[in-house]
Amino acid sequence: MDRGRLTSLLARERDSQVRRNPRSAAAYAQADHLFGRVPMTWMNKQAAGFPLYLESARGSHVVDLDGHEYVDLCLGDSGAMAGHSPAPVTEAVMRRLATLGGATAMMPTEDAEWVGAELTRRFGLPRWSFSLTATDANRWAIRLARAVTGRPKILVNSYCYHGSVDESLIVVGDDGEGVSRPGNVGAPCEVTLTSRVAEFNDVDGLERQLAHGDVAAVLMEPALTNVGIVLPEPGYLDAVRRLTRRHGTLLINDETHTLSAGPGGCTGAWGLAPDVVTIGKAIGGGVAVGAYGLSAELAAAILDRDDLDLVDMGGVGGTLAGNALSVAAARATLEHVLTDSAFAQMTALATRFTDAVTKVIEAHDLPWSISQLGARAEYRFVRPAPRDGTSSARAADAELEDYLHLYLANRGVLLTPFHNMALMSPATSAADVDRHSEVFAAAVAELLA
Repeated sequence: MDRGRLTSLLARERDSQVRRNPRSAAAYAQADHLFGRVPMTWMNKQAAGFPLYLESARGSHVVDLDGHEYVDLCLGDSGAMAGHSPAPVTEAVMRRLATLGGATAMMPTEDAEWVGAELTRRFGLPRWSFSLTATDANRWAIRLARAVTGRPKILVNSYCYHGSVDESLIVVGDDGEGVSRPGNVGAPCEVTLTSRVAEFNDVDGLERQLAHGDVAAVLMEPALTNVGIVLPEPGYLDAVRRLTRRHGTLLINDETHTLSAGPGGCTGAWGLAPDVVTIGKAIGGGVAVGAYGLSAELAAAILDRDDLDLVDMGGVGGTLAGNALSVAAARATLEHVLTDSAFAQMTALATRFTDAVTKVIEAHDLPWSISQLGARAEYRFVRPAPRDGTSSARAADAELEDYLHLYLANRGVLLTPFHNMALMSPATSAADVDRHSEVFAAAVAELLA
């Protein structure tokens, strides 16, 4: 690949996005009262220097402020996995707000038990509690794990993603031990005081860290997703469960992104047996909700403790968690939108996406790869695909990534801005996938011309 040509094409695509989107550019320039000019700082992860502003969205398509329509394969980085404004969720939200009233009242609704029972069916864990985000679900699960085990540390995988959980911002350093993840903002303490870290797919490294005897829980995604998809090697997840049990350490599966593997995420699809599952984003159909599920044994051990304040200021829970509106949205999403049959359709479309990208890679004999996790797929600029988080992070190519993102966006296709992930929703169509395939092939052909 000619890097000079890549630089030239990237400059052309940036110029094109600026010319195409004057209203988005102007809205960004005028956002003087927003920190970083955006509602949330991550929205500044854009290849053209400003974000596209949302005007409207339905199903698998979004329309920006300048009137351009896009096939949306980003889907709010999993938050809109159900598609944008699915009718059952819209109806449930309107019923709660307009007909019944009471978005939040610090009172339970019958919807909550239904959602808990459905999450039990999908993930196998029988006791559930709600939050507004997966980050909070992880934070509260970590507190419960420390309380039950009496141990101070949490072990995560290098370059994992668990939201903004302090304990997760640790990576494997050059000496094989943990160091603060680059860019960690305002850490409350040196991260090695609260955390240990091992590479994904490294059983020996995990065992070395657990042998210290101070790890309350392993918090992990069953497949890494936010540094590129990194899939577990055969036997790895079984080894994780075996080692955590041997060392008296709890296992927390964060299924927030890996829900793409199926109705019960990787836990359900692969028959995993964690002590805790955490989840968020997608299960509310676009409405903020998260949850954590506990094994019966763990739940009983926690509830039997009279020294833990679970009903006020003990550090677990929040005023808006489990509110009537978010729980109603979760019920509608799980009952009518992200159903078992919907996941089968979404996975088939992701396979169609993967096959088309593979054909382009093979046709040009590129040293690239693509990995699929159910309804999610992602191409990488390395072959074979990375087997751990550190090698996956090192395989990133920011300039090439920006080029492909902009080329696609300028021709009506959106990927998640953080990496090259494409996600299917129940509303995504074969035509949507084929549009990406067409534009991706053209982008590669121009790059290699």
